[in-house]
Amino acid sequence: MKKLKKTFVLDTNVLLHTPYALYSFADNNIVIPEVVLEELDKFKKDNTELGANARHVARLIDGLREKGNLNKGVKLDNGGLLRIEMNFHEVKLPESWIGSVNDNRILKVCKGLKENGEKVFLITKDFFARIKADVLGIAAQDFFAEQVPVYDEQYRGRVEAYTTEKKLNDFYKNSKLLAEDLFYFPNNSDKKEKVELFANQFLIIHSVKNEKHTALARFDGKEVVPLNFMHEHPFGVSPRNAGQKFIQEALMLDAEKAPLVIIKGSAGTAKTFYSLAVGLHKMVAENNKSYRKILVCRPNVKFDEDIGFLPGTEQEKIAPFLRPVIDNLEVLIDNDENERYKSEKELKDKIDELFDRKIINTEAIAFIRGRSIVKQWIIIDEAQNLTPKQVKGIITRAGRGTKIILIGDPEQIDHPFLDIRTNGLSYAAEKMKGSPLCYQITLTDEECERSELAYEAAKRM
Repeated sequence: MKKLKKTFVLDTNVLLHTPYALYSFADNNIVIPEVVLEELDKFKKDNTELGANARHVARLIDGLREKGNLNKGVKLDNGGLLRIEMNFHEVKLPESWIGSVNDNRILKVCKGLKENGEKVFLITKDFFARIKADVLGIAAQDFFAEQVPVYDEQYRGRVEAYTTEKKLNDFYKNSKLLAEDLFYFPNNSDKKEKVELFANQFLIIHSVKNEKHTALARFDGKEVVPLNFMHEHPFGVSPRNAGQKFIQEALMLDAEKAPLVIIKGSAGTAKTFYSLAVGLHKMVAENNKSYRKILVCRPNVKFDEDIGFLPGTEQEKIAPFLRPVIDNLEVLIDNDENERYKSEKELKDKIDELFDRKIINTEAIAFIRGRSIVKQWIIIDEAQNLTPKQVKGIITRAGRGTKIILIGDPEQIDHPFLDIRTNGLSYAAEKMKGSPLCYQITLTDEECERSELAYEAAKRM
């Protein structure tokens, strides 16, 4: 008996997010409603990732057009069949649904195909489109091309382990420990298991005899070694917990050893603060010539797409979105909490000087595309709002001597088509796990240092 092939109807947002989605459904039928082509056409001139993806899809479909009739269906290399669907305009939807709305046109195609006996699935990243499809009895699914594990199972860049009292004392004396000397107790059982370590993973090592006897360390790919910068105070800042000591270690290493640092954590864990502090330490306090400047980018979903239409210079366009950076600079520039805000003008002048002297620069994510960036300290704040393609585009822009710091909270995503498993920050963290060129750390809610209220909210909410 011949198996009934499935029919996957693709929404515009799927193709704008992942152009090669056309080839992701094996030997089944792929249907693109003609209204999707109209929506793609609106993006073709955009100088954004969406514009680039729309043009990519257009080239793919245009190439298939030369192989046959798109209205009847064209064979794909993987055995699937792609066709453009022009019919089903008269299919009935609930009376309150406006027929001219593009999403409803796509739903008409899905319903019409299903009524013709096809096994239909709507593939869309739009929550409401999936809900409306369910109302009509049409199966609907999100599209996951670059999905990573759920947040609790994602790589955290740190691990807690145990060793004997003697081994821990030897570590303090000899500054090294073998990975096979470490173990843990799964699910709080009495059974020991060996710890699996990845290159540059940080450790909190406990004595099995006395849990409070600990050491902070890092696995260098061969051995467990001590931290080198634990007692440094970059730009006058002192680490207040284990997570911040791990951050400091990763950031203080030069760009040759640690060109990529990924920091995840909730609000108030000093991700942006520490990234700026060490960058300023390198640029100003050390007068380090390794970096030409600090470049700060903070993606904003709508802003990055519409930047060309906003009035003013690039800096003026970006300024409103970088207020969190200014807030951190105010604390860093004047460490005296009692004197900091006595003269707002003096504080503002000090911060303005950093920008006027080009020590710190700001740019939109869209302007990084296609460049080779050399000898810069790059901070990508709120990186959870990047797509996997965008984050790859940023990391691959790094030239010699450039250090990229990706920071963000995967539980605070503003992008309408990303989630905790498909955002660029989590994607980069999983793909770069174990790379000798990447250092990672996920901060815990208990490491929130913003205020007692911030910690309480992070813990309870």
